Amino acid sequence: MALISCKDLVLAYDGKEIAKDISFEVNEGDYLCIIGENGSGKSTLMKTILGLLKPAGGEIKFGDDLKQTEIGYIPQQTVVQKDFPASIKEVVLSGTLNNSKFKPFYTARDKVTAKRNMELLGLLDMQNKCYHDLSGGQQQRVLLARALCATQKLLVLDEPVAGLDPVVTNELYEIINRLNKKHGITIIMISHDVSAITKDASHILHLYHKPLFFGTTKEYMKTKYAKAFLGRGEDDDNSRNVFRSIIGKNNN
Repeated sequence: MALISCKDLVLAYDGKEIAKDISFEVNEGDYLCIIGENGSGKSTLMKTILGLLKPAGGEIKFGDDLKQTEIGYIPQQTVVQKDFPASIKEVVLSGTLNNSKFKPFYTARDKVTAKRNMELLGLLDMQNKCYHDLSGGQQQRVLLARALCATQKLLVLDEPVAGLDPVVTNELYEIINRLNKKHGITIIMISHDVSAITKDASHILHLYHKPLFFGTTKEYMKTKYAKAFLGRGEDDDNSRNVFRSIIGKNNN
């Protein structure tokens, strides 16, 4: 059975329908990238999978004994989160709290898990540094280590490279790809950096208030959506209008 199976999902936020007719599966070892324009339902879908929002319709099923509390999650960072006054070790350790009910202290097993993930992300030698003193790339590595403390199966990442420079962005993509390919962690990631992630992602879900495409990256790259979406600039109004005209023709 698939790790996650979504069937005929309807997404809503504040009582307003955002997207519908969403059906797809995520299997163990997949690297799924969710793409689409702002407001198309990407983050709402992610929060619905995590149980932070309830679906307005349809269903989500979890397989392979996966529980929502066993999903590692990195949301988009806010200014407040970037200034969090705690050490790397404290931030990473807090990821173990996702897997259990309230406990007054961290167990020896929690500490071993945190140490292992700090070592995996190259953070062990700097574990006592304050989180808010780190660079953006270092902070994201800390959050990845924290998310890994909550899961051995699935990471859900919402724009993990937003605001990072190109060199650090490539380094973080390499880390995520290694976690997927070498360590067997299934990845679901939202990204606007489509041209960069298509070399790593195994599957693409393209949303525009409903699925335009779901399938392998290789299949997606042959579609008219890929050619239009990858060919436009983020602030290129003419290209954006061309892309939307393709969608309109498809829906008529």
